[in-house]
Amino acid sequence: MIAVRRPSTFDELYRRIENLPEGQRGEILTPGEVFVTMGRPGRRHRHAAQHLHYGLMGCDQSAGGSGWWIELEPEVRFGERMFDPDLAGWRVERVAQLPEALILDRPDWVCEVLSPSTAANDRSIKLPRYIAHSVPWVWLVDPVGQIVEVFVERGGLPAVLVTASDEEAVTLPPFDLAFDVRRLWADPKPTAT
Repeated sequence: MIAVRRPSTFDELYRRIENLPEGQRGEILTPGEVFVTMGRPGRRHRHAAQHLHYGLMGCDQSAGGSGWWIELEPEVRFGERMFDPDLAGWRVERVAQLPEALILDRPDWVCEVLSPSTAANDRSIKLPRYIAHSVPWVWLVDPVGQIVEVFVERGGLPAVLVTASDEEAVTLPPFDLAFDVRRLWADPKPTAT
């Protein structure tokens, strides 16, 4: 008789993630499996995420702004999956307060900063899942290609609504503030003289 192995439940997988050694992070990209990443992202990734966070502080209720809760690397449950996007936001009018740990409320905005080691998963697994779980706005920020893509749902699929690369003052939905996209790039493009 062959023993059939029962797939791990979400709770079992989440406990494994909680018990990972310091410096390791885990996500549940595919139900039943923990995807572990080691260490921290590279300089370009860190630079872009940091400047995005700074640029959005005027919207972040916890930083003295208004209208949004903006979180760095929150753990968010999407059905039987758990992602930790680089940044995510919840409208204060919809979510009065965020929990201390695992967040069950879907975000109103998610941002993934692409790294060579994560770009494929961010595009092929996470982006479609965000859209399937009704996240209204998804940004993919590519610090190497120096482009921000803003996605929305169209016919059940992710569709690019806006792109930005070297704009000095651009308003990217869903936020109502002008943003200097050039500040996201650790190695800005040389200017023509």
